[in-house]
Amino acid sequence: MQLDLVPLWTAILALAVFMYVLLDGFDLGVGILFGLRRDPHERDLMVASVAPVWDFNETWLILGGGGLLAVFPLAFAVLMPALYFPILLMLLGLLFRGVAFEFREVEGARRGAWDNAFIWGSLVASFAQGVILGNIVQGFPVEGRRFAGSSWDWATPFTLLTGAGVVAAYMLQGATWLVMKTEGPLQQWSRRVARQCLWWVLGFIVAVSLWTPLASERIAERWFSWPNLLWFSPVPILTFGVAALLRTSLRHERRDVLPFLCSFGLFFLAFTGLVISLWPYLIWPTITLWDAAAHPISQAFLLVGTMFLLPIILLYVIWSYWVFRGKVRAGHGYY
Repeated sequence: MQLDLVPLWTAILALAVFMYVLLDGFDLGVGILFGLRRDPHERDLMVASVAPVWDFNETWLILGGGGLLAVFPLAFAVLMPALYFPILLMLLGLLFRGVAFEFREVEGARRGAWDNAFIWGSLVASFAQGVILGNIVQGFPVEGRRFAGSSWDWATPFTLLTGAGVVAAYMLQGATWLVMKTEGPLQQWSRRVARQCLWWVLGFIVAVSLWTPLASERIAERWFSWPNLLWFSPVPILTFGVAALLRTSLRHERRDVLPFLCSFGLFFLAFTGLVISLWPYLIWPTITLWDAAAHPISQAFLLVGTMFLLPIILLYVIWSYWVFRGKVRAGHGYY
């Protein structure tokens, strides 16, 4: 009898995706907010707040993408042709954002051009990730274990809505990060922006939460049939509770960390709602996790290395954030 490793691999990849969204989300959000400030000193502080951590945040994206290819190859084979253009845009955005971090500080560099690359790279990558998320929720036409749609099926009103929603969510993450990492006028501005973004994020959450069950009877039944309604009701209740706590914490001058933790909570609850809606499908609505999984021997072989590396990655992330804790100040940036 072979041990079923699919649930364990699902948890590992879910952790990778969740950690990427949480950690890279706030520095993409800072990149978008960067375009709303003109003062060079404040811009330098914004970049310095994320410079020590932005690059290894993307380790989780590599783990998620590589794990999907290795462990769920059928899902990878469907997703790549279906999402070729948004994935390409995401990677180009991340590329320009990463290069801008390094080149804007080079002596004699055209800082204005690299600042624009930082802004637009962050915005394009964030929007593309939202479009990818919308397509995963929307589902893909599959025939004979192949993607049966066109190269432009990814562009629908729903996916464009989720793209805008992820941009707003990342801006909220970035604003609460700046509340935690900065002081003075920049921090006060970040509090105001976070309050505004929170309303946008809640609006997008409500819109997506209504759109998905109306568009899919199976998702509607998952959420509103009895006793599922009882078991899953804490998710929306907690979402609005955490949002209320976030809004309250943004009004208190001495609460710098709580807003950031509350924004994490919103992401976690939204991610939980996504899992509830789609489980056990990896390619909605036809291919389950078990349908898409590689041979058990391949899963076991890959698990050996992953279980060795995953704790190292987690410890490195925790240690790095601990080392670079505290407020960022002029003259103490990391480049």
